Amino acid sequence: MRPPRRHAPAPCRPNRRRRSARGCCVDCDRSGWRSSGMNTSTAVLVTAPVDDGKFRLAVAAFLARYRGGTRQQHEANLRFFVEWCIDKHLHPFEVRRPHVELYLRWMQEVRGYKPATVSQRLSAVAGFYRICVVDGTLEHSPADYVTRPRVPTESPTLGLSHLQFEGMLAAARESANPNDFALVCMLGLLGLRIFEATGANIENLSEVHGHRVLTVRG
Repeated sequence: MRPPRRHAPAPCRPNRRRRSARGCCVDCDRSGWRSSGMNTSTAVLVTAPVDDGKFRLAVAAFLARYRGGTRQQHEANLRFFVEWCIDKHLHPFEVRRPHVELYLRWMQEVRGYKPATVSQRLSAVAGFYRICVVDGTLEHSPADYVTRPRVPTESPTLGLSHLQFEGMLAAARESANPNDFALVCMLGLLGLRIFEATGANIENLSEVHGHRVLTVRG
């Protein structure tokens, strides 16, 4: 799937990507995690599932280092780890290196995650604890010396063939929900990532030099 060219003459084709400091509100009914939006002039406000002001401040300090989709991704990965800690009756600040090793094995053997997913989730955990050490919240990081799974340099996932994509377009066009066809077009014809497509609003559509431009947030 080829990415769109900048300033392409096709209608509604994006010619630029803009990073956004606006985060989404993430709710988890099971753990009660909630985070507010953030812009460049306001701090991150976090209500973590652990009723601990020190921990909430540590989470906010970690997430404040990122913006847009990157922050949302780290937030989701960190929330996933905290939920695991809750299941194991562990406070995140009580975690030791063996616990992180068990978390890694749980993702691999119980959840069956691919190496790339496991490595991504561990990266968020390691980054969070690293900031805790930098800020003096913890003396050392329990994620140190935890070996992440090796991730192939080339993705083993194959893209859709032309015939497969045409079939997907046809199925989406026949859907009762018009949003299905719009989403497939944005993903397949514009080369957007899923969070870019779902995060786009009508306000992001504009006209530049006679071309319709969709500004996506990545």
